[in-house]
Amino acid sequence: MDIASTTFTLVFCVLLLASFLIRQWLGSRQIRHIARHRASVPRAFADHIDLPAHQKAADYTITKTRFNLLTATLGAMVLLGWTLLGGLNLLNQSLLSAMGPGLWQQIALVAAFSIVGGLIDLPMSWWATFRIEARFGFNRSSLGLWLIDGVKSALVGVVIGTPLLATVLWLMGAAGGTWWLWVWGLWMGFNLLMLVLYPTVIAPLFNQFKPLDDPELQGRVQSLMQRCGFTAKGLFVMDGSKRSAHANAYFTGFGSAKRVVFFDTLLAQLSPGEIDAVLAHELGHFKHRHILKRVVMLFVVSGLGLAALGYAASQLWFYTGLGVMPSLGAPNDALALILFMLFVPLVSDFISPLISQRSRRDEFEADAYASEHTQASDLASALLKLYKDNASTLTPDPLYVRFYHSHPPASERLGRLMNRATSA
Repeated sequence: MDIASTTFTLVFCVLLLASFLIRQWLGSRQIRHIARHRASVPRAFADHIDLPAHQKAADYTITKTRFNLLTATLGAMVLLGWTLLGGLNLLNQSLLSAMGPGLWQQIALVAAFSIVGGLIDLPMSWWATFRIEARFGFNRSSLGLWLIDGVKSALVGVVIGTPLLATVLWLMGAAGGTWWLWVWGLWMGFNLLMLVLYPTVIAPLFNQFKPLDDPELQGRVQSLMQRCGFTAKGLFVMDGSKRSAHANAYFTGFGSAKRVVFFDTLLAQLSPGEIDAVLAHELGHFKHRHILKRVVMLFVVSGLGLAALGYAASQLWFYTGLGVMPSLGAPNDALALILFMLFVPLVSDFISPLISQRSRRDEFEADAYASEHTQASDLASALLKLYKDNASTLTPDPLYVRFYHSHPPASERLGRLMNRATSA
């Protein structure tokens, strides 16, 4: 290899090793911190969370963290297998020999890469669902339903992803040096279309969405939304209990397609006032334009990423530095896409603290909005129930939170809410 390829290989190895070690170190900190605080409920929660529930949350979080460390180790090994150990190069050369160069060979390469990756992830997904979630009483999915969900997901991916991939690869080969601008426009349009179609077309393939049929609750929700200046296409209850005991509610869609969705598990756990508060929190995200800001950020980051890919895809060192020999007489666009998807997460790992910090700030703003339009005490009590029922630990490691948690820890979040409730 030349100097540029060797240098890029070294950068890749340093990023991979640093990412792996940081994950292992932070995960170990999280496990030790939670284990040290397992024996007693934090004083601020002693009147609301009993010791068995606190210990269940601790054990659940420790188990999931250990599992995440295992999957991170497997992921690092698979990444090395695809790149420096020659897996992707072997797959590409085999398909070139069998099919010859062209668009269909490139589509087949991405498809084969996705299938192999999915098969590698399958045992881990099964273990997470039928061992970890089942052990702590959260899994309600049968093996048959789990398999059907997997097949449905694959079919949706094929139906939606194949035309999109074919168009992207065609643009990369036909649009010249500015192909990435055309792909960026296509990607933005696709994401906006999904915001409209997902709630009404894709989500119903996996869950049943029935109109909310509780007149009293329906009236409360509509009154709250009117006070907040929001309209929605409908209020729906989702059969989340078919797969999991976890509870949630969300406000989804875009423009006139917006809808409010409650998990049936949430309605079974919370009082009407608490449901109002949880919904007001979700409305707060829309009021502060958090969703719009995230979409804009996605577009900016994807534009920068595609510009970087547009440059890297024309450089020999980008391929050889990651263990792949590009074809001299055939397009390498699919190879470039796959290598970029493999490399980018190593970089994004180091900016995750900034993303997490921004997300936690958004959660505080949504809580404040909910406190203005409902009772802060109702949101606090709802969160306490959800922390308990979802076995969310009350004692996460502070540094782990800074890196990975999109939501503030319970102590900070409930502390602010209780201060608001007291001063109200």
